[in-house]
Amino acid sequence: MEAPPAVREPACALHHRLHAALDPADLVAVGAIRRRLRAALSRWGVPELADTAELLASELVTNALVHTGKGAVFDAVLTAEQRLRIEVHDATTRLPGRRTPVEYATGGRGLLLVEALADDWGVQLRGDGKVTWFELGPA
Repeated sequence: MEAPPAVREPACALHHRLHAALDPADLVAVGAIRRRLRAALSRWGVPELADTAELLASELVTNALVHTGKGAVFDAVLTAEQRLRIEVHDATTRLPGRRTPVEYATGGRGLLLVEALADDWGVQLRGDGKVTWFELGPA
């Protein structure tokens, strides 16, 4: 009698996940999520994604906390194909706007960095809020 065929994991199956709720009053939330993300990527075997992922995640989290004045939910998912997707959910439907920063501006560069460094990114309205996301893949 033949053995049944092996069950294969779907190509887009979840491999690893990091999830965190972020309180806007928590002044160390951005730094904490950066550290947790870097540690997770190391555990997951993709430390080469850490520098870019940490920078871009920091931008999305900061934007959500500063520009909405509300909390946010952070999700990082690594698929079996080593594709990293980071999403930041917030409770406002106001879409982020790309700005052209002046020379000495202290802000306005976040989405420019995301656009330049991510393999793909976007914003989607969902129910009573939105999710801003980006993806990074293996080099």
